[in-house]
Amino acid sequence: MGESDRFIEYKNRKRNLLRFGSDNNALVALIVVNAVFFMTLLFLQVAFFFDDKTLSAFYDGIIKWIELPADLNLFLTRPWTILTYMFSDTNAGLMRIISNMLWLWAFGYVFQQYLGNERLIPTYIYGGIMGAVVFIAAHYIISPIKGNITHAGLIGANAATMAVAAATTMIAPDHRFFTQIRKGIPIWVLLAIYIIIDLAGVASMEAAQSLSHIGGAIMGVLVVLLLRKGIDISVWMNRFYNWIINLLTPPTKDSKESIKNKVFYNTGNRQPYSKTMHVNQQKVDEILDKINLHGYESLSEEEKTVLRKAAEE
Repeated sequence: MGESDRFIEYKNRKRNLLRFGSDNNALVALIVVNAVFFMTLLFLQVAFFFDDKTLSAFYDGIIKWIELPADLNLFLTRPWTILTYMFSDTNAGLMRIISNMLWLWAFGYVFQQYLGNERLIPTYIYGGIMGAVVFIAAHYIISPIKGNITHAGLIGANAATMAVAAATTMIAPDHRFFTQIRKGIPIWVLLAIYIIIDLAGVASMEAAQSLSHIGGAIMGVLVVLLLRKGIDISVWMNRFYNWIINLLTPPTKDSKESIKNKVFYNTGNRQPYSKTMHVNQQKVDEILDKINLHGYESLSEEEKTVLRKAAEE
């Protein structure tokens, strides 16, 4: 077990900060958004059938406006589909969305532990975008499927989920699931099983579907490679999200300075604390919060030392 694995085990034992129902949990947000899209589209599909309309009418009226078209000219008239397609699994039925969400949960949970909560949604979106690019490009490059370009469309969370799975395996290749069974199952084995199941699911479809999923996986690997070079491509996306939230939530102004701030926090230039190796629960919790937001790699050597000492105690 590596150093980061020991700290994560300690974190889970002491305090599970990113519980499945916690606020600001990016993994929960992704699963909820996918579930809401699925239920909304399913409701609309049932409504169409009750109105004596056919499946083709449901496709023409709803699905074609959210799935990614293979025709680049058509895509330019529906640019939003590069995002909507990766949150929509209605066409493939209930089992596909359940499968995708289970895989997303399995890999996403580990992803948060190693790379932080803030990088999960950007990685998911980047994987979906790469899958879209590959899907469209394949219809212009691969001769046997060029004839389907006007009718082909991509829908589903597979490419985006594959990006999260590949990034997680890349950053934590020694992580193991089900450790109570002998030595556990290595994460790369789980990734291999996911890829086999995913490709088997699209075996009857055209090659562009499979290639788009592989493109998502490649994007997940690129995210980790760029992080190792000090390039975090999730930063701008999180800043944009925070900017939108700040626009929708205007700041409140305090008319008076609180007694607490005036008496207890008015320290001037004095350092709030001196650096010691004394480990207390508050300091450990602050470090665990930092791991949840930014990942283990964001810790300083001093913070890693504090966690190491806490784990030993």
